[in-house]
Amino acid sequence: MQEEKNFRHNIILENREKVVVTGVTDVISFDEDVVVSETEMGILIIKGENLHVNTLSLEKGELNIDGMVYCLNYEEKGHSERGSLFGRIFR
Repeated sequence: MQEEKNFRHNIILENREKVVVTGVTDVISFDEDVVVSETEMGILIIKGENLHVNTLSLEKGELNIDGMVYCLNYEEKGHSERGSLFGRIFR
């Protein structure tokens, strides 16, 4: 039986250059412009420039990112009212 992990979800943004996210259950995709992660509170999309994932620990539910952050956006799990997730990310 798979153990359900429950993490407290927080975001710390320092000077728009460093993001620490807790409550992360998965990272769906990432590149230097967009990081898409699944959190306890829904899908979190971080948009920016020169984004770099420094640390990812799914055991601790923690994600650390450096780079210039332009946008933090949540999408509800299974929310498809305005099209596909990736269609909304890359428009």
